[in-house]
Amino acid sequence: MVNEIAFPEDKRSKDFRWVERMSKWMDSEFSIGKFKFGLDPILNFIPLGGQTASFGISLMLVIVMYRNGVGSKVAVKMLLNVMLDAILGSIPLIGNIFDFFNKANQKNIKLLKEHYFEEKHQGSAKGLLISIFFILFLLCGVIFYMMWLLGEWLFSSIENLF
Repeated sequence: MVNEIAFPEDKRSKDFRWVERMSKWMDSEFSIGKFKFGLDPILNFIPLGGQTASFGISLMLVIVMYRNGVGSKVAVKMLLNVMLDAILGSIPLIGNIFDFFNKANQKNIKLLKEHYFEEKHQGSAKGLLISIFFILFLLCGVIFYMMWLLGEWLFSSIENLF
């Protein structure tokens, strides 16, 4: 597969080509008909080790991109893609199916190209990180509230038994 957008020939181009090649191997190297998939969903059939290896490779790709000057906002978005892939991919059966369709590394390559060639996703990741923190804070609050309700229900059920 030929790249539609060539990276500039400088110090970074070798790393970018390597990242693109690894991304293709992980997400879309093989095909059955028009459906493409990579090593990521295949590795996830190996319990624990496969998911760990897949996460490690994806994380390594993000680190290489970050070391080559990708902005913090893009890096955070890439890490979110990798984390989502790892978390949802770890759910038995559903995660395996999810991994065939979610191509986190290819999404990260798209973010990389948009960042460098279209000047999108520029700026600080501060707003994005604050949003993520706020969502996680709300999620924790909902979980604690539900645990509180469950505890009240259990105690009232035990009281009614005696």
